[in-house]
Amino acid sequence: MSVNVRSYAKYIIYVLGAICLLVIIAFNFILYPIKYKNEITIYSNKFGVERALVASVIAAESSFNTQAKSSKGAIGLMQIMPTTAKWLCGLSGDDYNQNRLFEAEYNIKLGTYYLMYLTNKFTNINVVIAAYNAGEGVVSNWLKSEEYSTDGKTLIKIPYKETANYLNKVTRGINIYKDRF
Repeated sequence: MSVNVRSYAKYIIYVLGAICLLVIIAFNFILYPIKYKNEITIYSNKFGVERALVASVIAAESSFNTQAKSSKGAIGLMQIMPTTAKWLCGLSGDDYNQNRLFEAEYNIKLGTYYLMYLTNKFTNINVVIAAYNAGEGVVSNWLKSEEYSTDGKTLIKIPYKETANYLNKVTRGINIYKDRF
């Protein structure tokens, strides 16, 4: 009888393990949905930006809601400020249209272009992510401060709690999205 109990116990452990794994996978799909995969792929390839980074920024910024608008005025999937969008269009030669910031493709194109710009400027992915959230000028100032950077290229401390949390969220998302592209 003890052999049957051990076999049954092993079976229960395997079943519980499988259930836990399925719950974790389902939880990741709920927390990290993926939409607009084609648009993300097109503009990631065009601008040389990792697809998982773009998807993770979208998830963190808007949870893939094209109609998202922040209290500060950031718009669309990648939560782009209209002034930033206008500036990006000037750099890229695209036509600026604030109303189009609610369109998935237009927003992803501009947001991915901005990620490329920040990557070319800062090179360190954590700094790029921090700059996307806090702003390029703010992060440039942090890099000049010995309190926040020892080499002027990486951050040892992020003074904004929101940006530190954002960096953690996007980094976690990148690791999840890497397996989904």
